[in-house]
Amino acid sequence: MQTHTLEKALKHYFGYDTFRPGQRQIIEQALQNRDLLIVMPTGGGKSLCFQLPALLKPGLTVVVSPLISLMQDQVDALHDNGIGATFLNSSLNSWQVRHREEAILNGKSKLLYVAPERLVSERFLPFLDLVKHQIGLNSFAIDEAHCVSEWGHDFRPEYRQLRILRKRYPDIPIMALTATATERVRQDIIEQLTLHEPNIHIASFNRKNLYYEVRPKQRNSYTELLLEIKQAKGAGIVYCLSRKGVDELAFKLQKDGFKALPYHAGLTDEERAENQTRFIRDDVQVMVATIAFGMGINKPDVRFVVHYDLPRNLESYYQESGRAGRDGEPSRCIIYFSFGDIKKIEWGIDQKPDEQEQMIARQQLRRVIDYAEGTECRRTMQLSYFGEYFAGNCGNCDNCCAPKPVEDWTIEAMKFLSCVARCKEKFGMNHIIDVLRGSRGQKVLQNKHDELSTYGIGKDKTAEEWKMLARSLLNQGLLDQTTDGYAVLKLNALSWEVMRRQRSVSIAIPKKPTTTLAETNLKKAGFELLFDRLRQLRKQIADEHSVPPYVIFHDSTLKLMAQVQPQTLAEFGTISGVGARKLEQYGERFLSEIKAYRQEQGLGVSKIAQKADSPNYTQLITLDLYEQGLSIESIAQQRNLRTSTITSHLAEMIEMGKEIDIAGLVFPERQKIIMAAIEEIGDTEALKPIYEYLGEQFTYDEIRLVKAFWRKKQTE
Repeated sequence: MQTHTLEKALKHYFGYDTFRPGQRQIIEQALQNRDLLIVMPTGGGKSLCFQLPALLKPGLTVVVSPLISLMQDQVDALHDNGIGATFLNSSLNSWQVRHREEAILNGKSKLLYVAPERLVSERFLPFLDLVKHQIGLNSFAIDEAHCVSEWGHDFRPEYRQLRILRKRYPDIPIMALTATATERVRQDIIEQLTLHEPNIHIASFNRKNLYYEVRPKQRNSYTELLLEIKQAKGAGIVYCLSRKGVDELAFKLQKDGFKALPYHAGLTDEERAENQTRFIRDDVQVMVATIAFGMGINKPDVRFVVHYDLPRNLESYYQESGRAGRDGEPSRCIIYFSFGDIKKIEWGIDQKPDEQEQMIARQQLRRVIDYAEGTECRRTMQLSYFGEYFAGNCGNCDNCCAPKPVEDWTIEAMKFLSCVARCKEKFGMNHIIDVLRGSRGQKVLQNKHDELSTYGIGKDKTAEEWKMLARSLLNQGLLDQTTDGYAVLKLNALSWEVMRRQRSVSIAIPKKPTTTLAETNLKKAGFELLFDRLRQLRKQIADEHSVPPYVIFHDSTLKLMAQVQPQTLAEFGTISGVGARKLEQYGERFLSEIKAYRQEQGLGVSKIAQKADSPNYTQLITLDLYEQGLSIESIAQQRNLRTSTITSHLAEMIEMGKEIDIAGLVFPERQKIIMAAIEEIGDTEALKPIYEYLGEQFTYDEIRLVKAFWRKKQTE
């Protein structure tokens, strides 16, 4: 298929003018019936890689997906684009399943979403055989393909059974897709699914629109979180390690006036489903959750992801933080880092029965700690984990935007380690700090540690500064700590090198913030005011259709509307993200909102909006039907549109110079009267002044068409 044809199909079905990096090549190979392995980060556009080929090839595409919520979301979005798609899962009763199966056999769906368990079941495979015989199977798309590998972070045994697809349907191409996969996982996917010489596409893991930051967890962290939520232009997710932490934080946010809900495995299935739906549909702003929440959440406009507790490993963190900004818009990813969280995770690791699992988990935790404590570019640290080189200085993380000064704290380290030695390596961090700062606490006095030479030699530093040093010593391997639940500090060989002045110690010192978000209380720009109004309209329409708001339009599309401020359907149709179906369904309502805003602001014809010089797809359909001899009323009925929409199509094309016989639409005598009124009143955007001037004896449609014809004459 030629490139320009693919571009036209992309615009028609999905409203986008250009492909994202890698998409066109993948789609072209899919159309050649090649096996494919696609590793593309969240927000990179994986779904389009199998959805567009499904529409361009005969037969049915079967999509394997592990989650009911993901199936529902993707099918809703496809329906809103006018695309035939359906799903079969446990949420349906037997009658609904039979009804959908009949629709599939009648060719009414191009994509079918199923869970892996159903796909390989004894009842379902014969149905697929019938589909293949009756309408044809064109491909299998295995989403979340990392689940097939025991080396992946989310292994699911039922995915192993999918290898039966190759045996049963050897000629049907398979496309495996995942957001994260190391080299070992990629090879396992190829082997387990028996992919035939697959084309492997590995997109960059660099999510340029995400800002990464690590903050120390302190007393004011909750206040910081409140400010983060207040300044966010949209929804967010806050992750906690425990169910208790989730419930407590969600309760506090609710008490402080935020729309927040909890999500964890302790809730019933109904409660989790209800809370998830409310979050996806923007009824609540914040989801406070354990890592039980997130996989397959098809919500592109998450503006922030906060890990209020430390994540367990970098791969999980990449996945969880990657739920922000899937629409490509700027979003924030923040970790609150505390040593207490490390101890909680270590305790959980100790409960694992397998020593090998414990070792791997500790290694993974060390990488997270290195990331949190690291002073280099966050992207460099993240991407190296996946084997991707990044030179650094990304300009979109805390270490690049506000690099922490590195200071020599060798003397302070010698004091701290010496105090550990003087206390016979029998106490934890807080006790050592108490001794250094000269505390008169009961524990210090009972152990006669007020008599030690190190007692009170650290009064020049705060307790938090000493904790910062102690954490850094532990993370640099210059100090050890027991993991038996007591967290006792122990010296090692490197500790003694420091105390003997054989090794220096440098640590990164966080800068104190000079301003807060609360102090940055700038007045909203006009763009933001209109953007907010368009978001409210989108939410209203979404509620009317019982779908998530992003199914109507993504934030990126609304922002373009707010910037360009189109004033005709032709202009509206040129916005990226506005396809033919969405133009028909929502164009007039969004145009009305934009026009109302501009009127309230005292704005005239938008200088930004550019008049389209050629008809768009939906206008051409109207013109084709009109040239076949159909009346405006017949076209409106056939296209399920209002007559005013069809009239607008014709009027806009008349202004573009299309040869349309206006005499067939408005009698010549009435044309003359309307033109005289236009000459008298002037060429205004509004039709009402002309309508009233003519004594309400002419319809708005007549006036709209004649005005278009009059304007065309002025340019000739």
